[in-house]
Amino acid sequence: MIRTAIITLSDKGSIGERVDESGPVIRELLAGIGAVIEQYEVLPDDTARITGVLTRLADSGTIDLILTTGGTGVAPRDVTPEATRAVIDRELPGMAEAMRAESLKKTPHAMISRAIAGIRKQTLIVNLPGSPKAARENLAVILPALPHAIEKIKGDPSDCGGR
Repeated sequence: MIRTAIITLSDKGSIGERVDESGPVIRELLAGIGAVIEQYEVLPDDTARITGVLTRLADSGTIDLILTTGGTGVAPRDVTPEATRAVIDRELPGMAEAMRAESLKKTPHAMISRAIAGIRKQTLIVNLPGSPKAARENLAVILPALPHAIEKIKGDPSDCGGR
């Protein structure tokens, strides 16, 4: 069981002016790997709020995976990567690279994604795009690797070669 938090970053969504469509898409995909959604929040694009929530969730010891959606582009209020980078202990560039590489097959706009992935303590944090379509496509790329990555982050000593 992967204990998961979904954090949607949207100024309009946080004040009820926009319905979050990406969160439910993420929830649906995670069901396929047996993940349990322990926390769901919609926050404004505010670095301090984002870092506070990411820190609280990762440090709680009760969340294995945090998926953010939104705020990964180049608009002035897109601060999710900066907030994530401020709280992680180690970056996992391969996940973000894989998401961008696959997305580039569909749209040249993928090259302006600044999404990152990293580890804080024993929690994996991954930034996904804000659009439901892009969130689905990006999560689908990394989904097969998530259970193994989380096992390793939690200290599984078994060899990786046999998988």
